[in-house]
Amino acid sequence: MIQFILNEQLIKTPLPPGSTVLDFVRYQKRLMGTKIGCREGDCGACTLLVGDFENDKLVYRSMTSCLMPLINAQGKHIVTVEGINMKTLSPVQQAMMDTNGTQCGFCTIGFVMSFTGFVLHEENKEYQKAVECVDGNICRCTGYKSIERAAAVISEKVNDKPADSTIDWLVKNEFIPAYFTDIKTRLLALQNSLQSNGRATDGLTIGGGTDLNVQKHQIVKKSALNNVFDSKSLKGIRIGNNQCIIGASVTVTECSESKLMQDIFPNLDKHIKLVSSTPIRNMATLAGNLVNASPIGDITVFLLALDAAVVLNNKNSSRTIKLKDFYKGYKQLDKAADEIITQILFDVPSANAVFNFEKVCKRTYLDIASVNAAGLIQLDEKGDIEELHLSAGGVAPYPKYLSNTIAFLKGKKPTSSVLKEAIQVMNDEITPISDARGTADYKRLLLRQLFLAHFANIEETVLNDLLIH
Repeated sequence: MIQFILNEQLIKTPLPPGSTVLDFVRYQKRLMGTKIGCREGDCGACTLLVGDFENDKLVYRSMTSCLMPLINAQGKHIVTVEGINMKTLSPVQQAMMDTNGTQCGFCTIGFVMSFTGFVLHEENKEYQKAVECVDGNICRCTGYKSIERAAAVISEKVNDKPADSTIDWLVKNEFIPAYFTDIKTRLLALQNSLQSNGRATDGLTIGGGTDLNVQKHQIVKKSALNNVFDSKSLKGIRIGNNQCIIGASVTVTECSESKLMQDIFPNLDKHIKLVSSTPIRNMATLAGNLVNASPIGDITVFLLALDAAVVLNNKNSSRTIKLKDFYKGYKQLDKAADEIITQILFDVPSANAVFNFEKVCKRTYLDIASVNAAGLIQLDEKGDIEELHLSAGGVAPYPKYLSNTIAFLKGKKPTSSVLKEAIQVMNDEITPISDARGTADYKRLLLRQLFLAHFANIEETVLNDLLIH
């Protein structure tokens, strides 16, 4: 029996754990505000809010309900647009109306829920953050400028929002209904009652569902599920013996908001913004991206360039394998059927090392890469390459660790002539194909430019020479 709070109502349902939250709220509860659009997490029309505890704080995240397995609603507060409606329009709804932020109206609910998620975040006040919160919502009518004006109005209205007692302030100022003030107590009681239920250990393993519910929707719906999304043993980020240890079920958002990760990667916020969209990042787990084995997996390419390893466990054993050895072919992994990733490990880069992640796609945000690439570069006191890891996606049947290019460059100075030779080596070890995201020649050109971008902060004069010629 799956139990959660839907708006104000306590829900208990025996429906299959792999059915989607979208279908539940529309067809079981007839809450038709949440729209069905793409069913692939791309359009944002089905966006709702999910409240859960993070470090003992009740936090609300926007998520696409079309990809959210019902089991992942267990013990949480699910909020649809009906759950924020009051006798009068909220300031978010009013702003959308006053700025003509809606035309046909189909996408409007998703924007309203994303903006409401923005105001519920205790730290969000800035206009830029308001705009970023709707990076997963597509509108085909307005041209977005009216929605940007709505974002400006909303961010101004929460300028006085306190970091403490945020919910109380939002209720007082009629951003959300009064019942929100009781949710924390109700949710704690619900989660305490569910603790003894445990979780399944057999069945189809599922995390955030952002890939499986696109590729294998019917299989997920009909399967018994081993839900790892909320497994506390698979959460957390820590440093030990100069090694970063990340739980397999850490989401992309949790990774990006981690102070430890921000300290290691000064440009982390810039890199993460290139990965999907806010609602998907709120759901997608790091290990899920790895086992999906997409040739253009963003997180996979990111971690490959850190020479990361994964810990694989089943009921009887545990083993550690380098990520660069994990991929054997297209969608082929060095992983037994009963093994799951439990941890992701990488050595903390030296303070002198430079890390970079690049991605080119048809849209800047919420799109699949044509080519993506990452690199970790460290020079010694003579200016020679002391340590180097390079990875690329979209240029091979699986995420590619560029072993030959790395071997060629190690110990050399990254001069114009050396980098030109390295590009030739790199071209020999990749095998891009022509598809909807570009021709093979185009992808080779993209990777060349992304490869050079990794060295931009190290040898600017060398790069200028290469780019001119």
